[in-house]
Amino acid sequence: MADKNYIILEKIIGHIDKIASYSVGLERATFLADTKAVEACVFNLLQMGELAGRLDEGFRSAHADIPWFKIRGLRNKIAHDYEGVRLEIVWDIVKDDLSVLRGQLADLLFMGKNSAG
Repeated sequence: MADKNYIILEKIIGHIDKIASYSVGLERATFLADTKAVEACVFNLLQMGELAGRLDEGFRSAHADIPWFKIRGLRNKIAHDYEGVRLEIVWDIVKDDLSVLRGQLADLLFMGKNSAG
């Protein structure tokens, strides 16, 4: 399972876990007022998008149920229009979307490990 795509998935999951640790126990208003937590989460979201762009196109196509385009699009929004990033959307992603994405990626890793042997 040394395939670069699975290595990238592991790194993306690592960024999701970091975001979870930065936001654990925070309510929306507390998160939005906590500059360090916001910037840490935004940085890790940016890294996730960067990594998603390094996945092979065939791999992304084979797993089209994962929102690769949105992950990459958020990275572009952060990188090129940081002042235009709506922190309420970041909060929604952190609290509502990342746990689902983590589960999807973990399933892909599991399948990859089991098919490699």
